[in-house]
Amino acid sequence: MRISVIGAGYVGLITGACLADLDNEVYCVDVIEEKVRKINNKIPPIYEEGLSELLKKNIGKNLTASTDAENAVKNSDITFIAVGTPGGDDGSINLTYIEESAKSIGKALKEKNNYHVVVVKSTVIPGTTDSVVIPILEEFSGKTAGRDFGVCMNPEFLREGKAIYDFMNPDRIVIGELNKKSGDMIRELYKNFDCPIMRTSLRAAEMIKYASNAFLATKISFINEIANICERTGVDVTEVAKGIGLDRRINPNFLNAGVGFGGSCFPKDVNALVREAKEENYEPVLLNAVLDLNEKQKMRAYEIARDIMDLSGKKIAVLGLAFKEGTDDVRYAPAIPTIEKLLKSGAKIFVYDPEAMENAKGIFGNKVKYCKSIDSALENADLCIIMTEWNDFKEIYDKFSLMKNKIVVDGRRILDPVKAENQGMEYYGIGFPGKQYTR
Repeated sequence: MRISVIGAGYVGLITGACLADLDNEVYCVDVIEEKVRKINNKIPPIYEEGLSELLKKNIGKNLTASTDAENAVKNSDITFIAVGTPGGDDGSINLTYIEESAKSIGKALKEKNNYHVVVVKSTVIPGTTDSVVIPILEEFSGKTAGRDFGVCMNPEFLREGKAIYDFMNPDRIVIGELNKKSGDMIRELYKNFDCPIMRTSLRAAEMIKYASNAFLATKISFINEIANICERTGVDVTEVAKGIGLDRRINPNFLNAGVGFGGSCFPKDVNALVREAKEENYEPVLLNAVLDLNEKQKMRAYEIARDIMDLSGKKIAVLGLAFKEGTDDVRYAPAIPTIEKLLKSGAKIFVYDPEAMENAKGIFGNKVKYCKSIDSALENADLCIIMTEWNDFKEIYDKFSLMKNKIVVDGRRILDPVKAENQGMEYYGIGFPGKQYTR
């Protein structure tokens, strides 16, 4: 099929590259010329496992990047809207990019005769597609949705760091459809995928995305609350997580205790759902608690460090800046407020992350020291805090000998506490009944 994707960020570029790899002809559109140039030169503008290989394989064959949205729409049969919907301080989502995309698509549809399907893939509050996107498309095209062109809502369920794998191996595909003809075209696009394909209404598809992320965020906050209780009752939370995860009704996914969730999805989406609920005169007690606990949990590693020593003037090594492994994304990353608190305490911060250093520079500037290796971050450090679960950090027991004091706060529980202490380390882990309650 001929496909255009408006927005070449995490979702749009992954969607476009994967669909191109499945032998579709794809145009990825973005307003940022530098990003378009990089893509056409087979250079990923973001770090994502396998993306470089996909670009090298498909650019010049099935995949092209462009800044011309209208031309891309005219030369395709299906258009995905995959632009950002950034969140505001009040939890609202900004629909500016959605609206601008719909205008451009509408203008192109005005000059088309064949039946074209517009698919919203951006995460939007239930009702956005039918009350915002469709009216704009109709206004600028002069045509009627459902009769002259189709509309669907097809939410993404991609994990940053594993997005290409998730696209190619989905748990499910959800198609919210304005009418059957619209849904049939998108169903045909996904015909070779071996997974359940659910067809539903536009609003239900929009809500499925929010409900999925809200549930996963709830699961993370739940295990973090259990971890905080475990620390105080002499129980290792990893044993508890393993035990409850064996229950088929619960399963072990998203039961890794740590310093809270971050990224571009969970915080924004849960906040947006909370705001929407309140606008409908419903107080979402559970979701409010999820967000409150997560904000407190982000400070857990700092609190442990503060209780261990006077941080003023101390060299603190922070390993990990990205909100999770496999990405360079630092949006809402727990490492950010942790480092800010450490700086306010007068500590000297030395940081290392395999991929997220450049993005962190835009936040901290020259306030921290950016190290080229784990070794240089740890050398003569008074304390180390692990904030991201990169594989690079899982077998570094011998490197802690570089430190002035072999003290580590494991914010992601990726080290073996017994092995750490056998090597002379003073170990503090989230959900581990350690010395923080016996000092």
